[in-house]
Amino acid sequence: MNAPSADGRGRNGSPAQGGPAGFGTRLHPWSRYVAMGDSFTEGVGDPEPGSPGGLRGWADRVAEELSAGHEDFAYANLAVRGRLLHQILEEQVDPALDLQPDLITLNAGGNDLLFHRSDPDKLALELDSGVKVLADTGATILLFAGPDWGATPVLGHARGKVAIFNENMRIIAARHDAVIADLWALRQLTNPQMWDPDRLHFSPLGQHTIAMMVLDTLNVPHTLEPMVPKALPPRTWREARADDIVWAREHLVPWVLQRLTQRLAEDNRHPKRPDPGPVFGAGMPPGTYVGTDPHEQ
Repeated sequence: MNAPSADGRGRNGSPAQGGPAGFGTRLHPWSRYVAMGDSFTEGVGDPEPGSPGGLRGWADRVAEELSAGHEDFAYANLAVRGRLLHQILEEQVDPALDLQPDLITLNAGGNDLLFHRSDPDKLALELDSGVKVLADTGATILLFAGPDWGATPVLGHARGKVAIFNENMRIIAARHDAVIADLWALRQLTNPQMWDPDRLHFSPLGQHTIAMMVLDTLNVPHTLEPMVPKALPPRTWREARADDIVWAREHLVPWVLQRLTQRLAEDNRHPKRPDPGPVFGAGMPPGTYVGTDPHEQ
């Protein structure tokens, strides 16, 4: 479906499907948000000891904003790092449906494309079936077009497949009236400070930037502000290649070895937020803003 505007209506002027029209100052119509996916949605790269699982991430940051002004707002995060597309659909769709969400975000396929050289067209067919099941609930569905790894050594080999998968995803979104959050078009992500040192996951600044983009895509007013990173000094060709060698030794090679030696079917990882609940704990009740409340703007 089209993301509703701040007056509760979709882009075509009809009432937003994700909730009742005329919600006025509530700013958005959703009361239960479920995030599905892999390490990207789990929040790897954005450590936060006070968050479930020790991670924050863009989904938590989005939920924090969505909870403002909604005392009954609940959020669950079913994402598990390392999962392939078929595993995400097999393991997370039914639990997500059981939670009866009116907003669902889904990212899947990145691990397939980067590490398994999967066919993006076949992946898209599988994703289409899963999105249909989710969309048939009437919930707002938000999908992610993958980022551009073209400038990253080794991982750049999958750039063409990611681009094809992204185009397939746009067709899927149009077919099921879903919304696309376009990481490829988010050119701020070309800044190295947006990425974790492993170059696979996003840094806290990157997660913050993605959260802003997701909220903007959903047409939700929010309190997040752009954090422009300090410009990096220019590097010589030799310095850049040296950094690539260090990265490959410290991050890429261990990651590949782990993927080769650890069977995901035997993985005991679990979602960090399997049950929907308030975003904040007792110290900060749902709806509490840190910063400027958009209601007052």
